[in-house]
Amino acid sequence: MWALEWENKILVVDAGLMFPQEDMLGIDLVLPDISYLLQGDKEVLGIFLTHGHEDHIGGLPYALKKINVPVYGTRLTLGLVKPKLKEHRILRESDLREVRVGDSVQLGPFRVESIAVCHSIPDAVALSIETPVGRVVYTSDFKLDPAPPDGYPTDMDRFRRLGDAGVLLLLSDSTNAEREGRSGSERDLHGPFERIFSEAPSRIVVANFASNIQRVQHLVRMAAEFGRRVAVVGRSLQQNFKTARELGFLSVPEGLTIPLADYESVPASKLLLLTAGSQGEPMSALTRFAAQRHPFINVLKDDWVVISARPVPGNERMVHQTVNNLYRHGARVFYSEVGNVHVTGHAQREELREMLNAVRPRYFIPVHGEYRQLLLHSELARDVGLGADHVAVVEDGETVELTADAMTRGEKVGTGLVYVDGLGVGDVEQVVLRDRRHLAEDGILVVTLTLDRDTGTVRAGPELISRGVIEPELSVRLMADARKEVLESIRRFANSRSDLSLLQEAIHDAVSKTVYRQTRRRPMVIPVITEI
Repeated sequence: MWALEWENKILVVDAGLMFPQEDMLGIDLVLPDISYLLQGDKEVLGIFLTHGHEDHIGGLPYALKKINVPVYGTRLTLGLVKPKLKEHRILRESDLREVRVGDSVQLGPFRVESIAVCHSIPDAVALSIETPVGRVVYTSDFKLDPAPPDGYPTDMDRFRRLGDAGVLLLLSDSTNAEREGRSGSERDLHGPFERIFSEAPSRIVVANFASNIQRVQHLVRMAAEFGRRVAVVGRSLQQNFKTARELGFLSVPEGLTIPLADYESVPASKLLLLTAGSQGEPMSALTRFAAQRHPFINVLKDDWVVISARPVPGNERMVHQTVNNLYRHGARVFYSEVGNVHVTGHAQREELREMLNAVRPRYFIPVHGEYRQLLLHSELARDVGLGADHVAVVEDGETVELTADAMTRGEKVGTGLVYVDGLGVGDVEQVVLRDRRHLAEDGILVVTLTLDRDTGTVRAGPELISRGVIEPELSVRLMADARKEVLESIRRFANSRSDLSLLQEAIHDAVSKTVYRQTRRRPMVIPVITEI
């Protein structure tokens, strides 16, 4: 999510989410912090969505619960948004405003034009935004495939014409800024897929991103060509499949698909299973399928499984665990390291250079990707002739002030990550995650005892309960020593009538030191004292 602001009027572009990293224990989703947009003196004019991937639309329902504004997007993008809003009981469909490719929309001081770009989902657009100080162009996610399957390549003619007219600022996709050459075409997968479909002895299972409609279309065509019926596994993929089909972005011959519950009625050699979970997400259909924990359908010997996606950085271990489980149960697996079964939806260095040369912006900000990718993209911009002072690498919360003849860094604004845990949105803070990591790494030790309020003597306990610290049969000596330290702490405080919190602190420190001395571990120690 990013925003353009002029005299407190704000245009928001995209409203995505992030999936949790491994150290975010128990977290389901990560959202952008939109507190800046909620300030009383700000007026949000609308949210413009560029395409239907989760990292661009997934946070929208959470944002709309706090700001009631119109949402603009192309037909498929809004089609993928509607079920999410319905699930969150946000039923203001009149606020969803469809924009066709090439349309322009006036939102206060901003005039927004949508430009066709090729990506791994149909109906994706870049934006050209006329502002009071000049034109800002945002490529969003794009690649330069001259002959994409849906017939809609990136409209480089329009980008060149914008460059001729003058572009003040370009914001461009940096996801593949490390990778030389070009991204390749979806058509490059036809040969590898054809070999798999013609040689597979049993079921074919293909996992890819639930929103990669072009890849799904390619696989549906292959299934029809080789006489295989198609079953769709996983709620997100089933929903996207249904939406894309209803809106005409997915062409499926009548009778080709079957309900998942009927898969056993089709011979194994005539079945294609489409599933989500290409990133090894713990609760995804593919992960449960691979571990034989899926309620309907599980991996069998001789299945050919295709993971048609590259692991997102940080997900490699989970993906490899899924691959291991598939091999363990007798499947043959094709993935990024084995078989040419994926092409990226993001431009690589040669294409990024071509975009910079077409738009010829006065100023440049690389967006999307890790910091190293932003930095490499900024170096590419300098290689094509932009001065170092005309390029800015910006991180979350940093602002840039733009005039017709200058780009300077502005004040930092409050931003960060909002964690979704079950039904709780934003109620898990960093301190909670820190405690969860502490518990996961070192366990917990609870000390309970009852004190006489008048005399300060111990009436019951101390009892020590440990979880995740050490095996109970190995901890007899440790527990005895810790108990002794607790009683010694109470004895030292017996005559001073100290505050209960001081006694709790003394018990905490004494037990922590004893456990560390004997185990070199630092469990979370929680003293619980009851006075009677």
